[in-house]
Order: sequence, then structure tokens, then C-alpha cells
Amino acid sequence: MPDLTIAFADLTGSVSVFEALGNDRATKAITRITQWIGAKAQEHGGKVVKMLGDGVLMSFPDSRRAIEACVQVQTEHTQRVQQWPAPLKLQLQIGLARGPIVLVDGDCFGDAVNMASRLSDLAGPEQILASASVIEALSPGSTVRYRNLGPMQIRGKTDPSHVYRIEWQTEVNSDFLTVPAALHMLPQGRLAKGGGVELTWLDTSRRFTMAELPVAIGRVTEAQFTVSDPRVSRLHARIDHRSGNFTLEDTSSYGTWVRFQGSQQVIALRRQECVLHDSGEIAMGAPFTDFTAPTLRFRLARDAMELSRPPRSEG
Repeated sequence: MPDLTIAFADLTGSVSVFEALGNDRATKAITRITQWIGAKAQEHGGKVVKMLGDGVLMSFPDSRRAIEACVQVQTEHTQRVQQWPAPLKLQLQIGLARGPIVLVDGDCFGDAVNMASRLSDLAGPEQILASASVIEALSPGSTVRYRNLGPMQIRGKTDPSHVYRIEWQTEVNSDFLTVPAALHMLPQGRLAKGGGVELTWLDTSRRFTMAELPVAIGRVTEAQFTVSDPRVSRLHARIDHRSGNFTLEDTSSYGTWVRFQGSQQVIALRRQECVLHDSGEIAMGAPFTDFTAPTLRFRLARDAMELSRPPRSEG
């Protein structure tokens, strides 16, 4: 059985296309897009295994070419849809996995096929998620940019699987830039062993220990902390602990807003991260000015906090 990298690309929002254009026109429009995706895969040495309605299943001999193909597809498709009418502004979510594949009559079977499909379902619009096997197969000198999202419970899997997000976007919307100067003024919280972070949304509250980090926050049940609001992305944000600090990273389509306890300043994130301290609020998918925004509260474990303090003056 050959080891192959499997990619599953799925178009989101196709139901609205059929409602707006009717069956015939919608089918033709979606077919043109999926055929274009297949052609891009072939340009990178991949093969189209089959078309599945608004999805495309592809195989590649190695991870590098699979990722390069998916990045090109996401980049060019995102640019193309900006010129298209509203009903056709479909976004792509892609899953990648690698492993032994059984080839039968032009079709392929194996755990990697199922994993790629699950990761595609888990990905948000314009995202590419990959299994650990895909990342491990990259050469040491690879220039592929990716972020470890940590272990996640994948449907059909007994044990959690490490999931990675491929970083393909090179530009960030300036409307969502953080204010670095403000962050330098904040006291940095350092957690001793046994510390953690507590998250609360509505009547749901959970404390995560250091061993349980990173924590994915999102709309799907695979996220460690679930916020079931349609404005929240499947995997909306990620809390981690690095170099002695807690960080919040936005991984969403619509942005994340942070406000610390006792402060009126709001930090807006779009595919960026900031350092967390003490306690505060996180709005997801809509800013705090929208009173309906899904907002959760966070609190760093005070029993283990070692806040940095200015040196005591003599005399």
C-alpha cells in the first residue's frame, strides 16, 4: 500500500447558491469551481480521485506538493470570489491527512481518507487543517508555515489527534491590528506548575490546567470549549502558554475582541494573538459594541499567579 497525502476540499454555502440560482445554474457553477480545483491539483502532481457534489477528493505523492496545491487553490479562489456576485461567494475549507492508501478501481480507501474528510468538516472557511502525519512528512528544510492547534477529539477516533493549521494568508486586515504599545504596559502573568485558566460562557464554566493546554475554543464539539453561536467559527480561537505567558490567538473568519477587567481598551484580533493577564472578556464573531455578541469570561488561576512587580525602593 503506498503512502499518499489525501486532500479533501469542500465548498461552504452551496445551499444558498441553489436557492438563488436554481438547480441547473447552481450545478454548472459549482461544477466549474470543482473542476478548476482538480486542475490545480494536477498542476502540482496530484490526482483527482473523485468529485463529491461540492467537494473534491485528491491524492498527492508527498505532503509538500499537497500543501502547495491547497495554498494556491485557497489564495486564487479567495481573490476570484471577490469579483463574483453575492450568491457565488463560496469559501473553501480543506483537510489534509497522510497514510497508507488502498487503491481500488480508481477510488482510494484508508484512515487518511477519513481523516482528511473529518478535518475538512472541522476547518473554518478559508482554512487548511492537516494531520500530524502530513507535517511529519515534510522535509527538514521545508518553508511551509503551520501552527499546532493541539490535540483534538476527531469523530470516529478513539484517541485525540494533533491538528495543525497551514498558515497561507500573507496579509492581515489593518482594521483588526492589535496595539503593541498597550500590551507592553500590561503586567505579565506567570503561572507556576499547577496553574490554569478558567473559561465561562453563559452557565458553562470550565477550568483548564497547564497540562490541558492549548485549548481550542469554537462552535464544534471537537473544540475543548464549545460556544454554540453561529457567529463563532468552528475553531475560533486558541489559548496557549508559551515562555511563561498565556496567549490568545484568533483563528476565526470574523475576528476576536479582548477587554481586560477594569479597562475600557479593546484589543481587536484578526489572525493575530495577544498576551492575557488576570481576567477579562473575549467577544467572538462580533465586537463588544454589539450587545448580542457571544462573550465569554476568562480568569487566570490566582492561586498560582506570580505577577512581576517593580523592585522595592530602599529607605
